[in-house]
Amino acid sequence: MKFISNNNNTDPTLNLAMEEYVLKTVPMDEDESYFLFYVNRPSIIVGKNQNTIEEVHQAYIDEHGIDVVRRISGGGAVYHDFGNLNFSFITKDDGQSFHNFKKFTQPIVDALNEMGVDAEMTGRNDIQVGQAKISGNAMVKVKDRMFSHGTLMLNSELDEVQNALKVNPAKIQSKGVKSVRKRVANIVEFLEEPIDIDTFKSIILKQLFGDEAVETYHLTDEDWQNIEQLANEKYRTWDWNYGKNPKYNFEREHKFEKGFVQIKLDVKKGQIEHAKIFGDFFGEGNVEELERALEGVTHQKAAIHEALKDFDIHHYFGAIPKDELIDLMV
Repeated sequence: MKFISNNNNTDPTLNLAMEEYVLKTVPMDEDESYFLFYVNRPSIIVGKNQNTIEEVHQAYIDEHGIDVVRRISGGGAVYHDFGNLNFSFITKDDGQSFHNFKKFTQPIVDALNEMGVDAEMTGRNDIQVGQAKISGNAMVKVKDRMFSHGTLMLNSELDEVQNALKVNPAKIQSKGVKSVRKRVANIVEFLEEPIDIDTFKSIILKQLFGDEAVETYHLTDEDWQNIEQLANEKYRTWDWNYGKNPKYNFEREHKFEKGFVQIKLDVKKGQIEHAKIFGDFFGEGNVEELERALEGVTHQKAAIHEALKDFDIHHYFGAIPKDELIDLMV
């Protein structure tokens, strides 16, 4: 494994562009992988399949100059700031690692345990101390490569999480807590002495690389020019971060065991004109393919089932059952 520096950039559009660029472009042998850190200025990072306008308090983020950027991985919206450390493992997909969050979070958990923090991997994709979440994780797969990345709330402004983010009550209630603020915690709350981000990075790197020198892959000037171009053409655009929302007249949502799914349909004269599927599920496929397949279909269970009969729902939604997903559409 090699470490890649982001040159201490705190622009979320540049950091997400760098992560995607490394995933898709940087040379990688079969047994090679990369690891990187980044810290973003205050920002909301939205999951690939989410409806941005329903995830953020727009007036608040406009007033406070908080960036809103969509990432290429699934999962839910998260708040980043200078007290939050993001990490990313970028590797070849061996056919068994996608969805295996424990494989990638265990070294992080081990580092936290070494620091005296009683952290453990819980649920689908969180690291917690007791009932308090200190890290959320997400994945994406592109061809024969993938990454698993996550947050580490070392000393974030946690009140901003509730101020900037809209959190669906169904997701909070499913965790047995009354508010998002009560569900999250900073790692420093569990340390005898506070540490800064740079010290935290060093502890994690030592856990990953031991006492060996940290082998580094250096991005070239041309790489950085390409990353800047990707940021400009994708991550800094309204179309990518918000997109156009059709006029819906049918809406249902459900918190499945494997993720939250929201269905929005524009139905005219009994036929689906537009379909949008949002949520924090994890899948390899692009849900836009299903959305297109639903266009022109009669808004009726049998017709929808017929339209989706050739689709492997697990490819798009992970372990969410196909019949239950179709039930959500009618």
